Amino acid sequence: MSPEAHASDPELKFIKRILDFEPAAADFAAAVIAGLSAHPKSIPPKFFYDARGSDIFNRVCATEEYYVTRTEVALLAEIGADIAKHAGPGVSVIEYGCGSSDKIRSLLDCLDSPAEYWGIDISRDHLLRSADAIGRDYPGVAVHAVCADFASPLQLPGDMGGRRLAFFPGSTIGNQTPKEAEVFLAGVRRVVGEDGGLLIGVDLRKDLDRLNRAYNDAAGHTADFNLNLLHRMRAELGSEVEPDGFQHRAFFNEEESRIEMHLAAKGAQTIRLGTREFAFADGETIHTENSYKYDIAGFQALAARAGFEAVQCWTDGESLFSIHFLRSAPPSPGRRDYGPSRLVPT
Repeated sequence: MSPEAHASDPELKFIKRILDFEPAAADFAAAVIAGLSAHPKSIPPKFFYDARGSDIFNRVCATEEYYVTRTEVALLAEIGADIAKHAGPGVSVIEYGCGSSDKIRSLLDCLDSPAEYWGIDISRDHLLRSADAIGRDYPGVAVHAVCADFASPLQLPGDMGGRRLAFFPGSTIGNQTPKEAEVFLAGVRRVVGEDGGLLIGVDLRKDLDRLNRAYNDAAGHTADFNLNLLHRMRAELGSEVEPDGFQHRAFFNEEESRIEMHLAAKGAQTIRLGTREFAFADGETIHTENSYKYDIAGFQALAARAGFEAVQCWTDGESLFSIHFLRSAPPSPGRRDYGPSRLVPT
C-alpha cells in the first residue's frame, strides 16, 4: 500500500505531499513489552513524542536550565551566511525530527532560494501543524510531510529539486549510542547522495552541574515529559499503570559520557499490559533516554566513519554546543556498508 496520504483537516492548506509511515499502536505495544521484559528495563525515547509529549518538550526548551535550544537557535542566527555559502542555492532541506520551528525557520531564512522542505517526524499531529505553518510562511518553498520513525529505514521520493541538505538539530543524535549514530548517519549519507550535505547540532561535554540541571529543571517540565510516557501507555495501550508510582530521575554517566533519564518506582509497582504483568521493586527503573555528549574531534571522527567529511564547525561563546556542516565524502574502500539506500525513485 502506498504511504501517500492527504490531510483530513481542511485547515491544513499548505502541505504539498504527505507520506504517512506512522508506526501503529502495535509497534508501541511491542516495544513496551520487549523493553519491560528486558533486564534492565527500558523503552525507546522515540515514544516520548505524541502530541502532548511534543508540547511538553517545547516547555522544556523554554526553561532557564535547558540551554540546548536557545543556544542552538542563537548560533544558527549568527552563522547563516556561512551555512548559505556551504549549502549553495536551490537546495531541498530534509529535517529529521520537527522540533523547534525557530530552528528550521532560521535555516530557511538564511538559505539562497531553497526549493523544497521535507519534514520527518514520528508525531503526526505535531508534524502536520509544523509543516503547514512552514508552507504558509514560506510560499516559495514546496513543503512535504513524512510521518515516520526516522531511525528506521524509510522511503523518500527521488525527484527532489536541487542538492539535498539534511538538517538534524537539537543534538538528537545524542539519543543514539555512538554505534547507532554511525549507522544512522550512514543512512543519511545515502539519502543526501554524493553531492549532499548535513547540518547537525551536537551537544558538548561541559560542567557536570550544568548538565544535570538541564535535565532536572525546577519547574518540573522534564519530569512531566518523562512521565508522559506512562500516561501514553495508559491512554493508547490500555496499560494498567500508575504514573504517580514513578518519579523522574536524570544524571550524568561519566564513564559513558551521557545523560541518562529513568523512571524510578516509588515502592513496589506493577504494570499490566494485556495478559503481561511487569513487577518493579522499590527504586527499580525504566531507562527511557540517553543523551550522549561529545567533543568536536570525537564527533567528526564518528561522522567520517559514516561517510561524511567536516566542512566547518561552529560553537557558541561558552562552548556549550556545536553545529557542524558536513558533506558527503567520496566512497572509501575501508568504509562499512550499512545496507541499501533509503532514497527510492518515485
